[in-house]
Amino acid sequence: MQQEDSTKNVRFSAHIYYCSHCDVPVITSLNDAEENRSLPKINEVTGKSTCPLCGGETQYLSTDLRPVFPQERLLTELLLGKEPFFLSQKSVWCENSRYYFDGKSKSIPSKVFLDADTDILKQKLEELKTQNERPEITAAFDNQIERFVKANGSRLNALINEAHDFIKKEAAKFPTENIVLSFSGGKDSSVTADIVTKALSNPSLVHIFGNTTLEFPTTLEYAERFRKNHPFAIFETAINDEQDFIKVCDDIGPPARMMRWCCSMFKTGPITRTLNALYRNQKVLTFYGIRHAESVSRSKYNRVEDSKESVKIQKQTVASPIIDWKDIDVWLYLLAEKVDFNDAYRLGYDRVGCWCCPNNNQRAQFLSRIYMSERSKKWRDFLIAFAKKIGKPDPEVYVDSGSWKARQGGNGLSSANDVKIRFTNCTAEEHAKNYALVRPFCDELVNLFVPFGKVSRELGRKLLHEVLILDVRTNVPIISIQPFTVDGFENAVKVRTMNVADHEDLQRQISYQIRKFNACRKCLKCESVCKSGAISITAEGYYIDEEKCVHCKMCVNQAVLANGCLMAKYLRT
Repeated sequence: MQQEDSTKNVRFSAHIYYCSHCDVPVITSLNDAEENRSLPKINEVTGKSTCPLCGGETQYLSTDLRPVFPQERLLTELLLGKEPFFLSQKSVWCENSRYYFDGKSKSIPSKVFLDADTDILKQKLEELKTQNERPEITAAFDNQIERFVKANGSRLNALINEAHDFIKKEAAKFPTENIVLSFSGGKDSSVTADIVTKALSNPSLVHIFGNTTLEFPTTLEYAERFRKNHPFAIFETAINDEQDFIKVCDDIGPPARMMRWCCSMFKTGPITRTLNALYRNQKVLTFYGIRHAESVSRSKYNRVEDSKESVKIQKQTVASPIIDWKDIDVWLYLLAEKVDFNDAYRLGYDRVGCWCCPNNNQRAQFLSRIYMSERSKKWRDFLIAFAKKIGKPDPEVYVDSGSWKARQGGNGLSSANDVKIRFTNCTAEEHAKNYALVRPFCDELVNLFVPFGKVSRELGRKLLHEVLILDVRTNVPIISIQPFTVDGFENAVKVRTMNVADHEDLQRQISYQIRKFNACRKCLKCESVCKSGAISITAEGYYIDEEKCVHCKMCVNQAVLANGCLMAKYLRT
């Protein structure tokens, strides 16, 4: 695991101050790192800093900010019951659901978003749209942004110079053709794509867009614009169009905060397939737009990750040029460098991913009821039907309060039975277990034993339909597989281990493969953990290519894939 940058997480540590004379946020350094020496500092006596534009004192405002574009500003006015355009000449910024109007804060509780009549708001927004685009209104916003960029120019230069040095250093370790940009359509990946392209002076880099099939309409529009505006870039779209999101939700339940199976099935898995098609078994360097400020989990990431426990796709080394940047830094770069971005941010979304993600807050759901009303209604109807299916007494409350996002396990779902490993110890043979199967013994089950060694159908006892697995180095049998009949199990397989030092450890790994056979929902996680590209999961089933498999056992490694199958986590009871 890379640790060299772990002590530098405060490199660009800063808070936001505000100059009431210039009506502009000023990013103010909290430390004396080399990159920050030309930036405004906090006076330890007064607790204030100095505005780079007018030299006057500034007051503390917040830890982070994002700009509020005219579309969101108008919606905010309506939501607060103010006259339309009341705030159009003010400097308007936001952090989460706290707005700042000329430096004065106003918090909007989640209940306001939950109870708002979105049909009326949608109608008013449409009626006022043309007026909101009047020159005097757009000019006021443009002037606000111009002041912001000018006031924080030193900060921007420090960010760019440091990121360029990092990018060049990491890129030098890989062939140019093995450098990939992860493109999600969000602001962070937009900045990363632009800053890496400029740092390497290479407009022909590979960009991979993971289309989850749950994208905002504006994300798809932006991806198409990006492709047209970057004609030299190699732009690949990774998409899983073999699965239907709602059907999978009906089977194993909707994603929840701690159970986001959708990421593997609709994002990481398809991206893995695209990388395998482009690079086969070669290692690649992927530049990601991950930032520490995004979440608690991401605050623990290293700037460069390449260990098998840390990366989701084993063929990748992941580098994050903007990992220490704040939201306001990302916006400073986008606005100063005039980089095109997803129009969802203009509407008020502060994050852009899957539109129905369980990590979305109440304000994001409120926005979707306005701008994606039909989809939003269908999703709510599905969630209510699901809540009824699993026995929730107040399904509407369960859904509207967001309790569905905290769901854990497969309680109430018949599919939960598939992840339970049921077995009996064989009384006739030592180190043998009889495992229950959800369907008859077949070649697909035998194929799941490829990671353990060479599959030999010839050496097994033919009358018993036995298949042996041989050690890849010695050709000594280590596993015996045969279909079996056991009381209480409709279908079963007997698996015996032999000639190994630790029979229990091998049987534990074998149980993982039994679970895959019984519970696989084609989430594609196994394709991502296979660094040799030997695993493929299609409509026909789960297949391991014996010629490609290097027997690394990553697919049965507890540290990489807990309990051998993601469904063990998502369907446990």
